[in-house]
Amino acid sequence: MILEMKVPSPGESIKEVEIATWLVKDGDYVEKDQAIAEVDSDKATLELPAEASGVITLKAEEGDAVAVGAVVCLIDTAAAKPSGSAPAPVAEAPKAEEKKVATPAAAPAPAATYAAQAPSPAARKILEEKNIQPSDIVGTGKDGRITKEDAVNAVASMGTPTGGNRGAERVKLSMLRRKVAERLVAAKNDTAMLTTFNEVNMTPINNLRNEYKDAFKAKHGGVSLGFMSFFTKAVTRALQLYPDVNSMIDGDYKVAYDFCDISIAVSGPKGLMVPVVRNAENLTFRGIEAEIKRLAIKARDGQITVDDMTGGTFTITNGGVFGSMLSTPIINPPQSGIL
Repeated sequence: MILEMKVPSPGESIKEVEIATWLVKDGDYVEKDQAIAEVDSDKATLELPAEASGVITLKAEEGDAVAVGAVVCLIDTAAAKPSGSAPAPVAEAPKAEEKKVATPAAAPAPAATYAAQAPSPAARKILEEKNIQPSDIVGTGKDGRITKEDAVNAVASMGTPTGGNRGAERVKLSMLRRKVAERLVAAKNDTAMLTTFNEVNMTPINNLRNEYKDAFKAKHGGVSLGFMSFFTKAVTRALQLYPDVNSMIDGDYKVAYDFCDISIAVSGPKGLMVPVVRNAENLTFRGIEAEIKRLAIKARDGQITVDDMTGGTFTITNGGVFGSMLSTPIINPPQSGIL
């Protein structure tokens, strides 16, 4: 039986995902629930598990954008699981033969290269004046011909003070990173942002943490007492004192919330993620630290979901862990503020 595997919906508003990485190859035998691919949406990277055991046939390439509900692979559930003792020498023999046949065919290459690099008259004049060999230049003209522009660029490059590597790599951004970039630019363009810096004496907090952190960790099963719980509790109290900051603008209306869902920026292998600590105003120090740890582990392991990052009424980001003294973070729309 051939099972068609379709892209599941990662969230209500998501209509398309991108195949970030195939974790298996075409023709591999996969087990039910085995992770076979990582797919990017504009909100998160999710793993795609196999719906059945069998031999897989891939129907999409890495980097392809596919609609939710589209078929991305087929699984032949009737295929037998391989024993794992497949004979390899048969596959190696043709490769050896190919090498033997290909070696003599490469001999005429130097003559072809010389012809391809023959400079145009204008290019030849420039190269002769500057004593540059045509063989040192890769032509961009038809059939590799060296153009006047190639010669001019070669002369300019000779003036480079160092002979260091000047290579470049072009890598396609994931759908998630593209969406993050779009949202940051939109937030910068569409919001009237004001940044203010205030100096706070953290010595009492630091002393309190040093005094109780060991007892806290022992009492709460390995949950550490960090600074984020202090920051979060301070934010929830401030938002309750100044509810306009815990509000959002929706067209001609202001939407005020009677709860504090705090978005906490955490760094993961896919970049910066902003999962949400729900009803942080009702959580204890232990509850906040445990929830931040749980979400940070999910982000680190690539298991963060759209639901984990949806919503949020205010954001906290701690650039100090990267060594910065002052920073101007961009507001997480449609929120009104970020600490």
